[in-house]
Amino acid sequence: MEVEPSIMRAVAFLLLLPLLAACQSPNPYTQQSNPLPPAPAQAANHLDLSAYPAPARDYARYRNWSWLDGRQPAASAWASSALVQEALSNALDQRGLRPAQGTAADLKVSAELRLERRVRQVVDRYGSYYGHNHYSDDFGLWGSAPLVRTYEEEVVVVRIDLFDGQDGQPVWSGSAEVLSDGSQAERADALRAALQRALENYPPA
Repeated sequence: MEVEPSIMRAVAFLLLLPLLAACQSPNPYTQQSNPLPPAPAQAANHLDLSAYPAPARDYARYRNWSWLDGRQPAASAWASSALVQEALSNALDQRGLRPAQGTAADLKVSAELRLERRVRQVVDRYGSYYGHNHYSDDFGLWGSAPLVRTYEEEVVVVRIDLFDGQDGQPVWSGSAEVLSDGSQAERADALRAALQRALENYPPA
């Protein structure tokens, strides 16, 4: 049985009537906005730098250095002040940093040596074989037990801090440590090696 096209159009029109009526009804939601509060009086003359990321530091502009506040590394029973100065100056020189000569230094350097104690643990495993020769096909049992040895050692911690020569802000820091035992010559070599390790990540990538 075919439905007359006129009947179909009438049914479609009746279905659309509620939608048309909804479109003509007033919208219950109204757009409102409150005015922004006035800016504080000091806003016109103040720039909030905390709202912006800090600019990347240009380490290439650092060419020379001097001691922070003129304080040279303190002497200790482990190393003299002259030895620390000479070893650190050589380590900085290998990073392209020269001592400032009569001019304002690009970097201010602080160095510190301190003795600390470390607790180390060494684990050894000792095994035993029970049964027949384990190189043959005979049955056997192999077992092992850990032996933990704890000992204490004294180390020298070397710390280097670098500060911007203009604004005094910290620029970089590094540290390394070395065993405190050994002869005087061995200590001097160990100090030079520790300073090189402390500076190996300068300038940062």
